[in-house]
Amino acid sequence: MTTKQLSLQHIIKAPIGQLEKAPVLFMFHGYGSNENDLFSFAGELPEELFIISVKAPYPLQPYGNAWYAINFDADQNKFSNNEQAIESRDKIANFIDEALEYYPIDAKNISLLGFSQGTILSYAVALSHPEKIKNLIALSGYVNFDIIADNFKQNDFSKLSVYASHGSQDQVIPIDWARKAPELLSELNIEHKYSEFPVGHGVAPQNFMELKEWLRTRL
Repeated sequence: MTTKQLSLQHIIKAPIGQLEKAPVLFMFHGYGSNENDLFSFAGELPEELFIISVKAPYPLQPYGNAWYAINFDADQNKFSNNEQAIESRDKIANFIDEALEYYPIDAKNISLLGFSQGTILSYAVALSHPEKIKNLIALSGYVNFDIIADNFKQNDFSKLSVYASHGSQDQVIPIDWARKAPELLSELNIEHKYSEFPVGHGVAPQNFMELKEWLRTRL
């Protein structure tokens, strides 16, 4: 089912027989993908979850969407459009507030799941607004300090938990970039788990099983 009443396009999976506000998982796909990508996980995740998979706002040609543009210079060095990324960060935070009013979901039990560019945005949202987020699952991404709110280290992170994972053979986002995240999370005293798997830019089956169990124990 596609829903367009809110500010970002998305698809949902609601718990069967839901009578009260449910724990919610927001999904944010990677560059060049769409809301259907991570939604393929929905049937294997805890059945009590209300799942909302969100479509990034910037269309790409010939297909797919992005949370922000990635540009290349003459030497093929990549540059992120941080201005667009900050706009998407704020759109996601606003969309979460809209969804809380529109759907029967629990404001105290909000989880984010991102992949690649969706992870970069999920980190930015969770670290900028830790009062909104209970759990963050960060797959194959990294922390971009340039798109996090100013003075974010002064925030209260006591209710935030993070699961992060990365492929040791990832050729899209270097493993060294991902390894900086647990260093930051430790510095901020954020409860977290970080795992690496012998794959490229993707999610290994054992990776999925681990994140699923991590999330199940924190709902």
